[in-house]
Parts: sequence; structure tokens; C-alpha cells
Amino acid sequence: MSTPQRRFSGADLCAALAVIVIWGLNFVAMKYALHDFTPFQLGAARYVFAALPLVLFIRPPKVAWKWAVMYGLFQGVGQFGFLFCALQVGMTAALASVLMQTQAFFTALFGYFLLHERMSRPLVGGLTLAALGLACFGMNFVAGGGLAGAVTVLGFVLNLAAAAMWAASNIVARKAQAAHNGFDAVAFVVWSSLAPILPFIAFTLLFDPVATRWHWLQAPLSGWVSVAYLGWVATIAAYAMWTGLLKRHPANRVAPFSLGVPVVGLTAGVMVLGETVTTWQWAGITLVVLALLCVMFGGRLVSPSPPAARPAS
Repeated sequence: MSTPQRRFSGADLCAALAVIVIWGLNFVAMKYALHDFTPFQLGAARYVFAALPLVLFIRPPKVAWKWAVMYGLFQGVGQFGFLFCALQVGMTAALASVLMQTQAFFTALFGYFLLHERMSRPLVGGLTLAALGLACFGMNFVAGGGLAGAVTVLGFVLNLAAAAMWAASNIVARKAQAAHNGFDAVAFVVWSSLAPILPFIAFTLLFDPVATRWHWLQAPLSGWVSVAYLGWVATIAAYAMWTGLLKRHPANRVAPFSLGVPVVGLTAGVMVLGETVTTWQWAGITLVVLALLCVMFGGRLVSPSPPAARPAS
């Protein structure tokens, strides 16, 4: 007899909704912060806030250091380095919030080729829909719907690269979990946040214009508030709540809440930043969301749960 699933309490639902809103507004905060920081400076500042002061109070996770360093480099330098650059050279917060969800499909592909994980029929269907969605985004540029430079081909490619790096960090987390079962996920995130700091500082010294290399230290209060939001709220607080939900409930019941993130991101980008979305982009967004729904819920249609056995008379 199967164990009954625990219901979502009011506190659990509030935590899930809080994470959706926090991660959805994350992209608007990035846009504001990039007014005062270069992408590399913002990366360094974000992870200084993510690591401090918690690294002084939380013990290191019981994992090999290579996993924490690799996770920090893929998730920090890779994911957010590419994402910050994309938002600066030509990407709206609204569209970025949707494109980042393609990490689910990159994760599946990396899992298939690197971890030899099985490719289910719902996943194949989702990948097909996602590919059609990306084709629609490509048609936006062919049709000249670049929103007056708001979305560029380079920004689009960098955004997809950020999603791929997020997927790579997911693979590292899986490998770390396989090698060290049951490690503290929050401690893992806090301590891995140290890894991107020095690379981001090195990048700003190497690639940022000389006149702006130390300008970030004189950023206005609004810029530092955005950084604090990215480091403390979006990285540590939201991740802690999300991890708590995953510990109390099955992943397949928690994961669908992530579909709310692009909804909040789209709404915030349009209403707060005044961004617009073209017809081709709406088509691409719809297909990507349908692809996520196919992956999350398609298994129930392909392999429905067997009917409950009738009690003996």
C-alpha cells in the first residue's frame, strides 16, 4: 500500500508563492543593477553578498571541494556571467525569464549524454516543442521584430548559453549527491558562492574599460539594494525555501511551481520596465511553456496510475 502524500500546508504554499515572486522579480533587479555595474562587477558583488556573512556561521558542506568549486563556477561564472552579459547587450527581462527555463531541456540532454539517463517520450515531446519555440524566437529576428535593439541575436545566444550553464551546474549537483548522499544543500550553495568571486574580479580587471573598473565601489544605494536582493533574497532565502519544500514533498509536486517564474518575470518586465513582446516571441513563449508542461505532466498521460484495487467482498 502506498504512503499517502503529505498535503501542502498554508506555510508551504506561501513559501512556494514567495519563491515564484522572488525569482520572477530577479530579472528586473538584474536590469536595475546593470545601470550601475558591468556584468562582471555585478557577478562579483552578487556572490560576495551570497557568501557573506553566512559563510562565517555555516559549516562547510560534507562534500569534496571539487564539487563545490565546479558548481560555483558553472552556476556563478557560467550561468550568471552569460545572463548578465545578455541583459546588457540585448535581452529583455521578460524574455530572459522564459529562456532560462530551457535549462530543463539542456539538463535532460546533458543527463542523456553524460549520465546515460533514459530519454522518456514526454521528454522527447517536450524537446520537440522547445525546439519549435526556439525557431519562433529565431523568426522574430528574420521578421525584423528585434524591438528596436532591445533583443539582439547576441543577447539571445548568450541567454541560451546561461541556461546551458545552469544545466551543467545541475549535473554537478547530481554527481555531488551521488558521491555524498544527504549533504546540506544550503551550506553547499553558500560555500560554492565563494568560487565565482575571484574569477569575476579578474574578468573586470581584464575586460572592463579602465574608467569603469572601480566605479562599482562608488555605486549608488539603489544599485547596492539590487545586489543585496540578488545575493541574499534571490540566492540564499529563495533557495532555502525551495530546498525546504523539496525535503517535505516529492520533487514532481514541487517542480510545477517553477512554471510561475516566467509568468511573474514576463509581467514584471512589461509592467515595471515597460518592455513589449512581439507576436513571434509570444509564439515561442507559448511553445516553451507547453514543452515544460509536457515534461512535467506528460508522464501521467503516457503511464497513468493503475486504478485502486477494489476491496474484497
